[in-house]
Amino acid sequence: MAHISIKDLSVEFAVFGSSARSLKNTIVAQATGGKLMAGARDIVAVRAIDGLNLEIKNGDRIGLVGHNGSGKTTLLRVLSGIYKPVAGSIRIEGKVGTLLDPQAGMDNEATGIENIYLRGYLLGMNKPQIDEQIEDIANFTDLGDFLHLPMRTYSAGMAARLAFGISTAMHNDILLIDEGIGAGDAAFQEKAQKRIESLFARTSIVLLASHSEDLINRFCNRRLEMEHGRLVHDSRTSVAASATIGG
Repeated sequence: MAHISIKDLSVEFAVFGSSARSLKNTIVAQATGGKLMAGARDIVAVRAIDGLNLEIKNGDRIGLVGHNGSGKTTLLRVLSGIYKPVAGSIRIEGKVGTLLDPQAGMDNEATGIENIYLRGYLLGMNKPQIDEQIEDIANFTDLGDFLHLPMRTYSAGMAARLAFGISTAMHNDILLIDEGIGAGDAAFQEKAQKRIESLFARTSIVLLASHSEDLINRFCNRRLEMEHGRLVHDSRTSVAASATIGG
């Protein structure tokens, strides 16, 4: 069963060339929401996560909320392995998938089909696994013959649909999502919502970072509020009683 255990987790970022300028320190503090700490000469350390303790169990659909710089995105990136903590420990049971940057690894000069493979490889899929998903992705995106053209010929909405289709094709035990879960134009939103609901239903643990209370209340059974890298509130949402638990 999927499980995440976080103990005394701290994450810091070094900001170079700012410690001697109090105005820049102020700007950095406002932009990051983290705690500034004096370091070596002309270096400031921003603590993005500060001593976090958290247990996430199978069936949890977690909505991460908080102001910009509160630590939501940093936490997701630590769990995905992008950032490394400076202190504490993380224990993860289960395969982790992400929707942090859906278009990462895609090439504007490559065709849609080629980008399905490029993005699929980046997500940890092998060629046979991607081969199995090609038809599903093609049907979902409704791109037709455009899949055989370079992505630079796509509109922004078409590119978003392709990226979203690829990123939601893979099955994982744990899913990390940063901000919105829609893709493309308004007409595509309903289709995207249905796909994400299906993805949630077959995933054991979901963490969704969002400013939208509507999304949190619709998809999540647990709400975690972060502030300056600390967990300040942990509560159940209105859908907790009826949340679907993935296996």
